[in-house]
Amino acid sequence: MDNLNRRTALAALSLACLAASSFTASAQSNSYPTKPVKVVVAFTAGGTTDLLARSISQKLSEKLGQSFVIENRPGGGGNIGTESVVRATPDGYTLIVNSVGPISVNQSLYKKMSYDPLKDLVPVIQIADVPNVLVVHPSLPVKSFDEFLTYAKTNPQNFNYGSTGIGTSSHLSSFMLMQQLDVEALHVPYKGANALNDLLAGRLQFMFATIPSVIAHIQAGKLKAMAVSSLSPSRSLPSIPTVSSKIPNFEAGSWFGFFAPKGTPQHVIDLLNKEVNALLPQLSEQMIREGADPVGGTPENFGQFTQREYVKWKKIVAASGAQVE
Repeated sequence: MDNLNRRTALAALSLACLAASSFTASAQSNSYPTKPVKVVVAFTAGGTTDLLARSISQKLSEKLGQSFVIENRPGGGGNIGTESVVRATPDGYTLIVNSVGPISVNQSLYKKMSYDPLKDLVPVIQIADVPNVLVVHPSLPVKSFDEFLTYAKTNPQNFNYGSTGIGTSSHLSSFMLMQQLDVEALHVPYKGANALNDLLAGRLQFMFATIPSVIAHIQAGKLKAMAVSSLSPSRSLPSIPTVSSKIPNFEAGSWFGFFAPKGTPQHVIDLLNKEVNALLPQLSEQMIREGADPVGGTPENFGQFTQREYVKWKKIVAASGAQVE
């Protein structure tokens, strides 16, 4: 074979290899998922994380032709379920819908953690922002946020608030507000929904709660909404003022998103991001009605956001003195 023919043959072989490589990559991308996908929720069923995970997973199942199955693994402030995904095989068939606590707060709160969620999980997409709303029992003699602030300053010795646990967004939001007011209100930590039950019963005076967990009680008149913790008014409660309208730059909400184990193939991350971005407009009306603001966006933007949240909450946890063994 002369040099010209040899060069022609080599060029043809290279093109064939390139085409085969492209076909393989395309086939990989198009074939996922080929079996059911487990979606871990690190909290109990019925909570905000669980409800958002189920709404999105149902739509993904319909669109991609494989079941996205929710598995609730609560405990340790979200650490148990989160670590189970960190340790899972990074093949795209184990995901987690997680929130601000396990991703950006717990590293500062827990003395010993065997993993770093910001390094050992890959962000896929932010699903929603869920502002906390400051709610009070109807027996508290306040009708507005201004009146609440005045009451807190003039009755500090009798003021108490509940939270869903030490170091949770519920706890730290109240701590931040009382710190700004220079009021030492009594913090009563609970496990999960028990705090809300005691607030409804009048055994607590106020708390910050995620909007989805209390919006029905607000609408029924069982709780009074004073203010939301986001910088902008919530689309779910547009008539309720922001805390930042009286205390500049106050922001202490919750957020939720999909993550995958580190090492999950990029084509899987890209596909899931694309599909969830496409699904969010279909769920937008429902999510807003239930108290969540849809977000979406790129994995990169979500990753940068979680890092900023870690820096912010680390300072707040340190100031609060909160620690969990």
